Amino acid sequence: SSLPLIDQELSAGIGKIFTVIAMIGMINAINHSDGLDGLAGGESLLSLAAILYFGYQVEDTVVMLICLATVGGVFGFLRFNSHPARVFMGDGGSQFLGFTLGFLVIYLTQVSNTGLSPVVALLLLGLPVIDIIAVFIKRIRGGMNWFKATRNHIHHRLLDLGFPHYQSVVIIYMVQALFVLTGVLLPYESDVLLLAIYLSITLLVFGSLVFAERTGWQKTPLPNNQILGKEGISEITRRIAVVSRTAIEILLSIFLIMTPFLVREVPVDFAMVAAVLAILLMVRLVLGYRAWFLFLRLLLYVSVAFVAYLIQFYPPELFADHKSYMVFLYGLLVVFILAAVRFSEGEFFQASPLDFLVLLIVVVLALLSAYEQINTATIALVVKLVVLFYGVEVVIRHLKSRVCLLTLSALTSLCIISVRGYI
Repeated sequence: SSLPLIDQELSAGIGKIFTVIAMIGMINAINHSDGLDGLAGGESLLSLAAILYFGYQVEDTVVMLICLATVGGVFGFLRFNSHPARVFMGDGGSQFLGFTLGFLVIYLTQVSNTGLSPVVALLLLGLPVIDIIAVFIKRIRGGMNWFKATRNHIHHRLLDLGFPHYQSVVIIYMVQALFVLTGVLLPYESDVLLLAIYLSITLLVFGSLVFAERTGWQKTPLPNNQILGKEGISEITRRIAVVSRTAIEILLSIFLIMTPFLVREVPVDFAMVAAVLAILLMVRLVLGYRAWFLFLRLLLYVSVAFVAYLIQFYPPELFADHKSYMVFLYGLLVVFILAAVRFSEGEFFQASPLDFLVLLIVVVLALLSAYEQINTATIALVVKLVVLFYGVEVVIRHLKSRVCLLTLSALTSLCIISVRGYI
């Protein structure tokens, strides 16, 4: 019903035509962006996160529920779809994401929050939209079939310039994040300003591509195995990796066991869920089915999340003047995690675009916190969870037995939480 730079509402007949064009265009935009591992999912995840934020602002349950469900599915999928991918997205997946994004943006700007500038829709959808438009322009100028697949997309052009698969995906994530973040930070600015920003980013990105292609510029590739600098790992570095993993396991175990005793209180609902999780974890440790490894990971993740939430929102009185102890703990975890990743052999925990995406989301949340658009306690909890989850991941990647210090500590922690909730 509303378009940029047009004050008058569109008639229903014209509005429906625009809606159909927008929906089909977005479905195809995400489908065409699915050319590299994790690309379509990562771009969609950034857009969905922003739409979820706007839905939360206006307390729109429809937007929030659809976004949360889709974000959960995409995040779990990216765990196995990031380069090098083990699971791949078909047309059904990419078209579903395009349809979902198209619906959510139209619903958000036309129904849920009509105060938003219509240009925000372009910024939230970001790079896939302008990329498919650029592809059509190149096909028309080249006299090619408009609808026949070609290597004109931005990811193809980056690969042709010599950027590796991983770096191409990360570059596109950064551009998409720039579009999305602009929409989040300037949602109520004038259409003219937002269009100018949108076009400026577009001209900068595609102008740089055209310049590089016309001048014959090529990225100089690094020698094999130099990207992560892991070749020729000496005995000393191996020991550093082992010591780091051991330190992470000990620190996580201390955190899991001591924190439930320190928190001011434990809500009864937390205690009930913790009791169920403790039973499930105990069954998992006793039976030890290998097919349940992902279930063990899930239980460990939820355990540390429970503990982190309790210490964040129910801190003991003594922490009012001694928060530095927890900061020191998380700081040590970060140092040991970096050391474990850096000095591990082979392909263990090789950084992936998903890791970059997680870091990017944390940075965006920090920016929103700085602009007072999101609660500081929320961003603090998210950052802590990211550190804890990576710590758990480092440890469980080297589990030689299902019964170890970390799993026993998690079981103990859940039992303590369940008991404290009823005392």
